[in-house]
Amino acid sequence: MRGFTAALLVWTLVSPQGGGGEAWPTHVACRDGNLEVLYQSCDPLQDFGFSVDQCSKQLKPNLHIRFGIILRQDIRELFLDVALFSQGSSILNLSYPICEADLPKFSFCGRRKGEQIYYAGPVNNLGFEFPTGEYQVLLELYNQDHSTVACANATVLCS
Repeated sequence: MRGFTAALLVWTLVSPQGGGGEAWPTHVACRDGNLEVLYQSCDPLQDFGFSVDQCSKQLKPNLHIRFGIILRQDIRELFLDVALFSQGSSILNLSYPICEADLPKFSFCGRRKGEQIYYAGPVNNLGFEFPTGEYQVLLELYNQDHSTVACANATVLCS
């Protein structure tokens, strides 16, 4: 049964969408009474899984996440770019090194094309409270060659 579940997960993450050019489904990363985070892969060839354990308008400095993907690129180095928008205006742009050649921060640093990454654990962040509103977040993970490893368009709804 484990083999079937793993095969189904692999097929779901890497199979192209039918119907020519349809977008990946919208996923729920977290949902609470006052906060909802939805995301959709912007990579036409691959979807991925992501969730946040504590869904709260008050983003805690030590957030627990889950992330799973099958790599289409080697990741000797891995970087994250985040852009936050509200009503079409840029609010925040940041770049963060996740895996550097001389400073691997996670056990999946150095993984090769075709391998699976599954991370469940803490990520450090600044910690802040989302004001009421709707926000768009563009996220891109890319490697040392600037090849996209994963990307997402996310919507954050705060009430």
